[in-house]
Amino acid sequence: MSLPLLVLAPPALLLIAAAFGFARPGRIGRAPLGAIELLALLAAALSCGTMVALAGGGATTLPLFAASPALPLLAFRLDLISGVMLLLVSFVGWIVVRYARVYLDGETRYGVFMAWLATTLAMVMLLVTAGSLVQLLGAWIATSLALHKLLLFYPERVAAQRAARKKFVTARAGDAALLGAALLMLKAYGTTDLPAILAAAHAGMGGYAAMGAAGLLAIAALLKSAQFPLHGWLTEVMEAPTPVSALLHAGVINAGGFLLIRFADVMLLAPGVLAVLVMIGGFTALFGGLVMLTQPAIKTSLAWSTVGQMGFMIMQCGLALFPLALLHIVLHSLYKAHAFLASGGAVEQIAAARRPGPVAIPRPAAVGRAFLAALAIYTVMSFAFDAVPGFHHKSPQAVALGAILIFGVAYLFAQGLADSAPRALTRKMAVYAVAASIGYFTLHGLALWLTAGTLPATPAPGPLEWTLMVLSVLSFGLVAVAQSMFPLWAYHPAAAGLRVHLSNGLYANALFDRMLGGWTLKRPA
Repeated sequence: MSLPLLVLAPPALLLIAAAFGFARPGRIGRAPLGAIELLALLAAALSCGTMVALAGGGATTLPLFAASPALPLLAFRLDLISGVMLLLVSFVGWIVVRYARVYLDGETRYGVFMAWLATTLAMVMLLVTAGSLVQLLGAWIATSLALHKLLLFYPERVAAQRAARKKFVTARAGDAALLGAALLMLKAYGTTDLPAILAAAHAGMGGYAAMGAAGLLAIAALLKSAQFPLHGWLTEVMEAPTPVSALLHAGVINAGGFLLIRFADVMLLAPGVLAVLVMIGGFTALFGGLVMLTQPAIKTSLAWSTVGQMGFMIMQCGLALFPLALLHIVLHSLYKAHAFLASGGAVEQIAAARRPGPVAIPRPAAVGRAFLAALAIYTVMSFAFDAVPGFHHKSPQAVALGAILIFGVAYLFAQGLADSAPRALTRKMAVYAVAASIGYFTLHGLALWLTAGTLPATPAPGPLEWTLMVLSVLSFGLVAVAQSMFPLWAYHPAAAGLRVHLSNGLYANALFDRMLGGWTLKRPA
């Protein structure tokens, strides 16, 4: 099959699948359902073909409709970024479609749900393969509108109305920001062709218009990725069916990060904007992770986990670690899709399990030993991988990010070094620490190697970047230490009060509800 057909086929197949669902909006028979699933599987298979074509022929752009050579309206870009994202979206999409086929069996609006599900997937595919500003903006807006239909699959639920309303407001603000960014890039570069814009930005061209576009791109990404304080809608979409949660948290929510990665060359023209991304993303990562620990419901906990993970991804983009941000998108999507689709079974397994014995609580000395051991492992692995050809190009930003990630390993290690911990647990935690360090450096090296020539290299940090990196490492380190020692003071009145405030997300979402009048929504008569 030719390259144009390979690129066009996956979204086209999903649109055909959507047509099957719209033709039978109510209960749908086995044959149409089987056809929809088969089309989703074919889309995933053809997406694999695009990666093969990319490896053989290199990056290319396919213009289909243009007002002039400099103003393409519909164009498809195939490079490593779009190829990876297309494969990820199509694979996760097929899994979600297959799951929904059984999950929604018997629903009266089964067909229309599958139709909007396939439409959303098709729009995301058009977004990640966009080669022009016009197509990217159109697919960005269409993805949000199609997702809105899925969020209101149960329109009679007040909570679903409130979440969809907040999502709609933030999405329209993001659309406006992206439109403004597109107009500024058109003014700065005189074209809507993405490769031409990125090449000019890589050469340092664009001036103040490009810097303004970077600021608006950052706003669009922050709104799409549910960053603090406009994150509340993401934690309230649980009223929609579980396949929608899996699709949203494993796919659509990544559009903000994809936008920053796609326009990495433009973002590097505005270091101040990147600094803001580090601050907002870092705070959201810490905030989402802490609130997640206070949630009793598994799906709500997973939603807060997504908020934190998106914050961490935004922080990676702010540190100009775009290859690692792309890797983060892939790994988080696969993990979160599995977590949501398996959440029901996990609840049953936990309910059926016996009550565990006493928990090993680490003392301050054990926590200190754990952090020193994790840091030592990280240092040894760093020097070991420096000796491997192709793995020694670590920027200071990547070293700081690795230090932040090793704090998570230290937290696990602390459980194994507790006085009451059995030796088997200590050995297991040590193995996990070594494996995590090896995994980080291996994936880091592979990401840099694969994206070389596609994504810009991380620039040398200046005084502002050094300050933000030090603050980030200290902040994440203090939180990791506090989390490790939390069982020691969990029953203190101050800790109980803090837990209440965190479980309510510091009330930022409640304030947003009041601004929109969300609490006034009534059930239809």
